[in-house]
Amino acid sequence: MIARRLTIGGRVQGVGFRWSTRTEADAVGVTGWVRNRPDGTVEAWFQGEPEAVERMVDWAHRGPGSARVQDVEVTEADPDDTLSGFEIRR
Repeated sequence: MIARRLTIGGRVQGVGFRWSTRTEADAVGVTGWVRNRPDGTVEAWFQGEPEAVERMVDWAHRGPGSARVQDVEVTEADPDDTLSGFEIRR
């Protein structure tokens, strides 16, 4: 199991990014969370099997159709054993 923390910039708030992220994460079987940040970026945590996490990282570079992703910062992290499922955080 691996984990990645992402900070996603561009036109990513108000376009369904968090909802779409949860849908994609559920489809590929990763756990974690996603939230809007006050600076206008979206922050996400993905963990699971390496292939599934990498699929989510690739997806985050595109996002949903209405988003305009300009940059994605990816940081390796230690998996969080307390997480189950994928949630949208405030």
